[in-house]
Amino acid sequence: MTKSFHKREIKKVVIANRGEIAVRAIRTCKELGIKTVAVYSEADKDSLHVWLADEAICIGPPSPQDSYLNIPNILSVAEITGADAVYPGYGFLSENPKFAEIVEANGLVFIGPKPQTLRLIGNKIKAKQVAKQAGVPTVPGSWRRTTLAEALDIAYEIGYPVILKAAAGGGGRGMRVVYSEKELREKFPLAQSEAKVSFGDDTIYLEKFLLKPKHLEVQILADQYGKVVAVGDRECSIQRRHQKVLEEAPSSSIGEEIRKNLYEAAVKFAQAVGYIGAGTVEFLYDIQSGNFYFIEMNGRIQVEHPVTEMVTNVDLVKWQFLIAMGEQLTLEEPIRTDGFALEMRVNAEDPNTFVPSAGKVERLLLPGGFGVRVDTHLYQGYKVPPYYDSLLAKIVVWANSREELIKRAVRVLDETIIEGEGLKTNLDFHRFILQTKEFKEAKHHVKLLEELGY
Repeated sequence: MTKSFHKREIKKVVIANRGEIAVRAIRTCKELGIKTVAVYSEADKDSLHVWLADEAICIGPPSPQDSYLNIPNILSVAEITGADAVYPGYGFLSENPKFAEIVEANGLVFIGPKPQTLRLIGNKIKAKQVAKQAGVPTVPGSWRRTTLAEALDIAYEIGYPVILKAAAGGGGRGMRVVYSEKELREKFPLAQSEAKVSFGDDTIYLEKFLLKPKHLEVQILADQYGKVVAVGDRECSIQRRHQKVLEEAPSSSIGEEIRKNLYEAAVKFAQAVGYIGAGTVEFLYDIQSGNFYFIEMNGRIQVEHPVTEMVTNVDLVKWQFLIAMGEQLTLEEPIRTDGFALEMRVNAEDPNTFVPSAGKVERLLLPGGFGVRVDTHLYQGYKVPPYYDSLLAKIVVWANSREELIKRAVRVLDETIIEGEGLKTNLDFHRFILQTKEFKEAKHHVKLLEELGY
């Protein structure tokens, strides 16, 4: 069936986010000739995105619920400024189908996938059902709301260990690894309870738990005319408590045949859900069997998107805006990649306890040199607030070889200074990761940091 779309000019956009992604979006808009409106909480009145935008309006107190998650206030900003689009970035409201619906109902362009697509891929059970129907490999398990009795039967059939997951969840909440029938009986109600509290939905499903898999993902771009392009892959296996710490592109763990199959699977899934915009299809890769399995799709730009941009020279954020305006993808396939890139998430947190920290940036030296990029909202004198995600900066490096890449990353960390009273960072933690034998040999997996005591 042929789709019919009209191009729509975007003259002014509300940047419904904060921090480095808001700064990135504003810079892209300036290059495209689009006016920007920053929204900010009282705690962010001196944030860099407020300075860089053409206009800036406070939308509430520091609490995210009262500001960056306050849909009526964000829509009011669009109305009073005459904006014609909303850019959600990542986090906050970026994958909220209700928000996307309200934006569109108000005659505005939502720079992201359609509400119905967000709703579909936001439910992990439905997403995996679609994947299976599309011929995309999935981990053995249950693909519907599962009772304890059903979970016990399925676990017996596919074998322990298994993992319980919240259908509406993410970030490790509502997730439990189970090694026996006794554990399953104990942990099932706990997972249900946590899912209900975290997501308002206690639907739990079960799947086979892969002991030491790698976490791979494929970046896709899809236009309104049905064209879907795989724009490289990333490996995100360095994780702590299901949260990514360091990412690289492309993955050094797979050969070209598996990479080709991975890209085809990602494109198939995106086509099956009618995806439009920039998104990421995520997989687990079983090192022992050489098989990969679909786990979910993220309907937004990823925190780690710069590593893909570094090796493909494709401006993903720019394409988000162009696609939203009805432009056709003009990228030549297959997308050529050059070299290797690595991103280190620099967080404001205690390096020993990983407890988030806050404070004033009194000394700041960001790294530079060939093959180095830093995405950040920091400046000397900036006060890091305690109310939001602890991400301070994304330090990204590129090199011709992975060995050279690691050396450059170590050099970059050595010249980075982010200091202030009460302010702590995880820079030393990144130094530790880069020097591990497993990472140097690309033998790391999602359980590595746990095995090393983190």
